Amino acid sequence: MEDILAMLHGWMSFLPKITYMNIVEIIIIAFLIYEILLWIKNTRAWTLLKGIVFILAFAIFTYILRLDTIMWILQKTALVATTALVIIFQPELRKALEQLGSKNLVSVFLSFDDNKGDQGFTEKTVSELVRASFEMAKVKTGALMVIERGTPLKDIQRTGIDVDGLVTSQLLINIFEHNTPLHDGAVVIRGNRVAAATCYLPLSDNDSINKALGTRHRAAVGISEVTDSLTIVVSEETGRVSVAEHGELQKVKDAETLGRILRESFVQEESGNRFRIWKGRLKDERKTDK
Repeated sequence: MEDILAMLHGWMSFLPKITYMNIVEIIIIAFLIYEILLWIKNTRAWTLLKGIVFILAFAIFTYILRLDTIMWILQKTALVATTALVIIFQPELRKALEQLGSKNLVSVFLSFDDNKGDQGFTEKTVSELVRASFEMAKVKTGALMVIERGTPLKDIQRTGIDVDGLVTSQLLINIFEHNTPLHDGAVVIRGNRVAAATCYLPLSDNDSINKALGTRHRAAVGISEVTDSLTIVVSEETGRVSVAEHGELQKVKDAETLGRILRESFVQEESGNRFRIWKGRLKDERKTDK
C-alpha cells in the first residue's frame, strides 16, 4: 500500500501545482463552455454547427491521406469561410449579445422553468389536434399549426403573439376563425401548449410543390426544410388536411391517419399512461402522468 501511495505521489509531482485561483478559472471556463454549447443547441446554429463539423472531418481526412490539392484549396478558402461564418451566424450572435446586455442577465443564465414548460406532448394533445384539424376541414377554415420537435422555434415564435395556452380544439378553432385578430399566420405548439399565434414562416423555394397549392402549404414545407418540426395544414380552398415534414408534404385522408402520424412522431408509451416528448432545449426532462 505504501508503495502504491509513493508511486501516486511520484506521478503527481510531474503535474503543475494547482492553486485555488486555478480551480476558480476552471469553473468559470467550464461554465462559459456549457453556456455556449447550450446557446448553440437552442438555436438553429446547432444545424449549421453539424455542417461545420462535417467540413472539419473532411479536412482531417484529406490531411491524413495527404491530398495536397484539396488541402491547398481548403487553406486558401479558410479566411473566406471564417468571414462567411460570421455572416451566417449573425442573427444568432446578435440575439446572444442582446441577451447579454439585457437587464435579465441572471435569468438568462440561471433560468428555472415552471411546470407549464415541463408538460409534454400527451395523448390528449394528439386528440385535440386531430379534432381541431378535421373540424376546421369540414367548414374549410384554413389553418397552419407548427409542432416543435428538436429544433427550437423561438425565432418563429418571436414573429407572432404569445398565447401560452393549453392545446384544445376549441382554442385552435377560435384562433383560425375568420375575421379574428389571430387567424392570420401560423401557431407554434410546444409540448401540450400553444406557444404563439400569427407567426410568420419561411416560404419554400421548392419548384416541385404543386402550383395549385397556396402560400399556406409553401410555408409549411418551408419551415419543415429548415427545422425538424411537423406542421399540420388545413386548406381553406379544399378543406384538405396535410402534414409537412422533412421538406415533404403528405396528404392525410382521415383522422386516424393523422393521429397515427402524431403518435409516431411525438408520443411514445412508457409505463401505463405516461408519455414524453423529446425537446431540443437542454433542460431537465420530466415525465407527465395523465
